[in-house]
Amino acid sequence: MRPIPRKAMLDHSPSVAGIGRVSQGHHRRDGLPTPLARVGAVQYLNTKPLVHGLAGPGIALGYDLPSRLADQLAAGSLDVALIPSIEFFRGNAYRLVSDACIGCRGPVMSVKVFFRKRPDQVDTFAVDEGSRTSIALARILLAHRCGVAPRIEVLPLSDDISSTSADAVLLIGDRAIGSQRGDFPYVWDLGEEWCRWTGLPFVFAVWAARRDVPESTLRRVEPLLSAARDSGRANFASIAAAEATSHRLTVAQCLGYLRDNLHYDLGIRERMALARFHDLAAALSLAPKGLDIDRALALPGAPKSH
Repeated sequence: MRPIPRKAMLDHSPSVAGIGRVSQGHHRRDGLPTPLARVGAVQYLNTKPLVHGLAGPGIALGYDLPSRLADQLAAGSLDVALIPSIEFFRGNAYRLVSDACIGCRGPVMSVKVFFRKRPDQVDTFAVDEGSRTSIALARILLAHRCGVAPRIEVLPLSDDISSTSADAVLLIGDRAIGSQRGDFPYVWDLGEEWCRWTGLPFVFAVWAARRDVPESTLRRVEPLLSAARDSGRANFASIAAAEATSHRLTVAQCLGYLRDNLHYDLGIRERMALARFHDLAAALSLAPKGLDIDRALALPGAPKSH
């Protein structure tokens, strides 16, 4: 997903162990309890504004790693989850739930490729083990802009950039924000490169549900997701003050990252960007072809992308 910090920065308080915060369910008109909506999220820095105060009647909220959330959603153990956008394209089983997302409209700061060679001369590419969407985005840019398809190597989460001699290295999260030791004459901020190339924003993660989840459940969850995003946006300063030290950032850097580099609204142009990303990924066999992208990206009351 993403831009997402490489370090595991989950909130290890009791409320986020497995299924974390569980709000009391309410009862239907027939007196039976309303089934809890199982919602999965992550607790990385870039998602803090999306889950700020996220809770509500009938919600079972849990936290896990992005890749695990995607797997749990596919397996049916979650009803709604914040998943990497590349995972959203895995067939026709998903639908968008909310107009909240993690995206950017320019430099994202926390997703970068460091080059030891010119981008059009790259033969080997080390990629962050924790990344999915960012790997696909980097491969698209290298293929379509530079005409190269380098051999992919995995950079384990425990290793740093000096552990590989690859021609290019993808880093996400905290360490991508700072400078790197070594000779890297070229650096791409992938958010900036995509936006400059396509003229569109980029979306790293979306709130998604399986299509078999009842409409009544989605109607209950959707306003809570939007309200949490709005609350997070109104509290950027307090989130930055609470999170900066643990991410080795100053409060000003953390605030600037959340407020200026990230974007949390899934509008028409963001849905157009997702459609473009899907088409480019499918052309490289990084996503399935034949997805009904208009159907997948449709939100109630929103015009379809073209």
